[in-house]
Amino acid sequence: MRTKIKSILAILLIFVTATSCDDYLDLRPEDGIVREEFWKTKEDVQAAVIGIYSSLLKRPPAGQTPTDVTDYNISEYLFMYGEIRADMISPATNTTPDQRDITTSNILSSNDLTSWSAFYRTINYCNTVIQLAPAVRDNDPTLTQTQLNNYLSEALAIRAYLYFTLARTFKDVPLKLDATLSDKDNFQLAKTPQNQIFEQVIKDLALAEEYAVTDYGNILSNKGRVTIYTINAMQADVYLWMDKFTEALAATKKIENSGKFKLIPASNSWFNRVFAIGNTTESIFEFQYTTQNLNPFYDMFLARPEFIASPVVLEDIFGIDFADANNFDVRGQRCALVPGTNQIYKFTGLNMDSYKALQESDTHWFVYRYSDVLLLQAEALIQLGRGDEALTIIEDIRLKRRAISQTHEDVNPENKSEMTDYLLSERAREFAFEGKRWFDVLRNARRNNYERLDLLNNMALISAPADQLQSILAKLQDPDSHYLPINKYELYTNKALVQNPFYK
Repeated sequence: MRTKIKSILAILLIFVTATSCDDYLDLRPEDGIVREEFWKTKEDVQAAVIGIYSSLLKRPPAGQTPTDVTDYNISEYLFMYGEIRADMISPATNTTPDQRDITTSNILSSNDLTSWSAFYRTINYCNTVIQLAPAVRDNDPTLTQTQLNNYLSEALAIRAYLYFTLARTFKDVPLKLDATLSDKDNFQLAKTPQNQIFEQVIKDLALAEEYAVTDYGNILSNKGRVTIYTINAMQADVYLWMDKFTEALAATKKIENSGKFKLIPASNSWFNRVFAIGNTTESIFEFQYTTQNLNPFYDMFLARPEFIASPVVLEDIFGIDFADANNFDVRGQRCALVPGTNQIYKFTGLNMDSYKALQESDTHWFVYRYSDVLLLQAEALIQLGRGDEALTIIEDIRLKRRAISQTHEDVNPENKSEMTDYLLSERAREFAFEGKRWFDVLRNARRNNYERLDLLNNMALISAPADQLQSILAKLQDPDSHYLPINKYELYTNKALVQNPFYK
């Protein structure tokens, strides 16, 4: 087994390093390498799929990003894209100028955080597997059709998730579904409208679901690799962005009816089990860091903090019982943040008393948890006029998380606006600093031609510096401002691109 693993890693090294990086779709294998030296055996396919997951976890190799762009890994981008424009974080001692500019909506195309190269690099890994893996069966009959389909499912689902993230972040983005195998490939690609990106994502997820693995036979793989339940969670998420509420509800029911997931009631060990260790019955899909491959958040939140929790988070989001210090929401203090310092604790803590050491900073990035599925289900139910069912879900989660009475809201289940506000408050508590806040609010704000633009305005009222509040509120009136600009490097290398309208 050890020899087999070493062989797979050696093949993966060839796959990763046989590249050039002259254009925005990086990771372009040199002519001849891919077809002639790699795609021969099922181990090659397995190594290529491992390469996809590795690309999700690690920063780009040296030389694979523009020289003037700061390298981040995908989980860091996911955190920043989902939180930095919202209302639950504040700049810290080591916040970069680019990060600070996004928090104040002073966003330029030269901003490093607008680089999408890490996403397209991984998308190209996925495209390569999707395009080249099927032919391996002609060379290696030990690769069964079922095994091949399972690998294709993983590649399709991860590609779908990355495009989904890009479309939520930038709106219209280039859609490339074939592998970049040669320097002769066309890199001048125009943007595809956001709604078409979403449609392609749903199409990919439908095929991925058909090919998907239900159970890999071990917990690490079931939580750290794409399963059919990962795909169903993604489907529910995308359908809500498309205002397809019946379809979103059906996707969540597939997960709920599987019986494989459940919420863990609050206890003194809840934080350690769910976050510090991970891979619990609450987990659907996690980016699994290890002590051999540490997460990037020890530096980001503790050693050289770039972000802290906003001063209002503890009291306004989780609530404080000033009469009883032992009465607290298990998701708040010493889970999401440290009271007093407002350090973000979720990715650096070991338990409710101690941090992990640097060499133990292996807390995972949580893409989908079961509570996410339940609250996505509640959102679909609200929009379908079944608010009473949605309220039952919200209250059950509050009970299991030991939410305090100060954050309870008396809402009319038939009032969609009240129910949406309550849902978003609960999602803020449940997914604090998990890269979901901005997307949650934007998704609900944009429905019915921005009927709830007030949701975005209210975030600005909470988080914007006083001297910039009016400017930020004015920008938010333009829906195109809700998405990031295309990075100047991408515009330079791909002449078919046109800058997002707000930033022209």
